[in-house]
Amino acid sequence: MNIALLAATGRAGRTILNELVGRGHQVTAVVRNLDKLPKPLPRGVTPVVDDLTRVDRIAEIIAGADAVVSAYGPPSGDPRYTSDESYTDELVSVTKRLIAAVHKAGVARLIVVGGAGSLTFSPGVTVVDSGYWPPPYVPIARSHMKALAALRASDINWTYFSPPMLIEPGERTGKFRLGEDDLIKDEQGTSRVSFEDYAVALVNELEKPVHERARFTIGY
Repeated sequence: MNIALLAATGRAGRTILNELVGRGHQVTAVVRNLDKLPKPLPRGVTPVVDDLTRVDRIAEIIAGADAVVSAYGPPSGDPRYTSDESYTDELVSVTKRLIAAVHKAGVARLIVVGGAGSLTFSPGVTVVDSGYWPPPYVPIARSHMKALAALRASDINWTYFSPPMLIEPGERTGKFRLGEDDLIKDEQGTSRVSFEDYAVALVNELEKPVHERARFTIGY
């Protein structure tokens, strides 16, 4: 497949890029900084520099792709990330631009690397309101919830892939559980997955669609 991967050098983007390349897909890697891409550049990867601020430019970049994968998130190194929802809401603005660009370019599918905050922690209680979600990450969780709402209101073929509460670098095991709107926890009550297994599940969904116009999630 020909995949346009946005924010290909972030924590999620890097592992998704590796998984796509490892399975032989052609990737247009959209980045802010070419220096952050691996060197030498893997075979089948075409780099493009863009900041995702213009719908027309995004549509031009993704035209002809079989699918778009967005791993975009506002830079977490900015102090506003943990204090200012108006800052993290750039995620919402970018998501709306992507929806418009996908529609304009006629791309068949958009998969978004999502957030965990809107998952159901217990009946009637979301993760972000459970008391277990770290307060500094409430702004980005709220912004992710708005982005999901924008996708649900759109007319494109979208998929929103929520991670568990903890996602970090680790092993590529290929062994995990998938769900829809409920947070997945292991026998110890921990909700976690590696970035590597998250990437496996995302590319599986690309290759064999199951969750079109829907959200799904992952955990061990």
